Amino acid sequence: MSRFFRNHRGKLAITALVALALATGVGLGPHLGFTASARTPLWSERTVDVAAAPAVGPNWVELVSKLKPAVVNVSTKRMEARPHMRSPFGSGDPFDQFFREFGDQPRRSVRSMGSGFVINANGHILTNNHVVDGTTEITVKLSDGRELSAKVVGRDPKTDLALLKVDATGLPTIALGDSSELKVGEPVMAIGNPFGLEQTVTTGIVSATGRVIGQGPYDDFVQTDASINPGNSGGPLINARGQAIGINAAIFSQTGGSVGIGFAIPSNLAKTVVTQLADTGHVSRGWLGVSIQSLTPELAKSFGLTETTGALVGSVTDDSPAMKAGIKAGDIITEFDGHKVARSETLPRLVAETPARREVPVTVLRDGKTMKLTAKVAKLDEPDQKVASDASEKGKLGVAVEPVTPAVARELGLKETRGVVVRRVEDGGRAANAGIRSGDVILEVDRQPVKDVAALKRIVDKHPNGTPLLLLLQREDGTMYLAV
Repeated sequence: MSRFFRNHRGKLAITALVALALATGVGLGPHLGFTASARTPLWSERTVDVAAAPAVGPNWVELVSKLKPAVVNVSTKRMEARPHMRSPFGSGDPFDQFFREFGDQPRRSVRSMGSGFVINANGHILTNNHVVDGTTEITVKLSDGRELSAKVVGRDPKTDLALLKVDATGLPTIALGDSSELKVGEPVMAIGNPFGLEQTVTTGIVSATGRVIGQGPYDDFVQTDASINPGNSGGPLINARGQAIGINAAIFSQTGGSVGIGFAIPSNLAKTVVTQLADTGHVSRGWLGVSIQSLTPELAKSFGLTETTGALVGSVTDDSPAMKAGIKAGDIITEFDGHKVARSETLPRLVAETPARREVPVTVLRDGKTMKLTAKVAKLDEPDQKVASDASEKGKLGVAVEPVTPAVARELGLKETRGVVVRRVEDGGRAANAGIRSGDVILEVDRQPVKDVAALKRIVDKHPNGTPLLLLLQREDGTMYLAV
């Protein structure tokens, strides 16, 4: 059965609520961290002290007055292709090529809005990845009216989370609560900017937890009937204690407006992601190397089972941790690292939160018999994150780069292996506007030598806002300066 879901941009996605296709067999758990850490968390864990709540429910009035200042408007700018014209008589019409060429127009700048909330006083803001994905400019408007330029600290497309940073201190914050304690029926409140209407507050209850809506391999959404609309994406879902227990991300809708079914990313999942984004700018996950599916009553019967618990292994990747552990197609994984696998959606999150190179016990059912195996979890290779981390502050400079290795030097006909080569220039970004091209080699920034990608990122990060960057480029056989 299909359902229609929309994010804050109103994009339409048809997703299956029942079927689950997990090609990698990995995931990110909402209840455990990746590694134990004794350091102070990035986010606040305080609760809000309010007057005694009335008998009918939480004191939303006082909570709103204390928490609303921490919710921000996230305004973005991105470049999108203009729609192509087509002949009304179809592709076979002799004038179709004319319509195609006439309709080819330059890419256009598009602005959109979303929400976010401050998680620490030093300017870290949590929002959705789809709010900032592909943007060339991000502006955060605070409740006091200030508008600040924001940079992306890190993004995680698989969980649709992003961490932003603005240059400000002493900001009001919203604490991240424990989403594992959520109970269906308890009251919640959403704050955001639906349709650009800033600081809008709606209330409702938790309608369900652990929802799988087909938005990714780590689905584990909190469902709520608190009104959520386009523009609410990235805003907090708050419990009666004044803590964010979810990040609003999607709605069920056939019209684009709220029909009382909204979904939020659990705060416990966000905690594990935010910690890694703050440290490295991306998320590292464990990898087992299996494709799994739900064990339906029909499948269970065919395997001679009376219960549908566990994750059925559809295939095993060659030379993967699963293959080395002896896991085979047709096995039913019932436990992983001491945790029960009640349903197939549980396994990806358990695997992903497991540190690489750690050996964990795995219990499987094979031919009606229980077997105990040991798997050494590997690191999931996510090339899309490598591109993002090499993009050298795409929001500030607008290029994707890579080091000039000996192989790259031979490819470009360079005599030296210094600097970084530009592989992609983002349309409408600062670099594109300054005339930087793909294939240019960045040798210096602000008269400082660029030895590698990390050095470029460090120099760009330290450059004061509002002043141009001075770049020394090598293009073909000569060098040139550009101000960006």
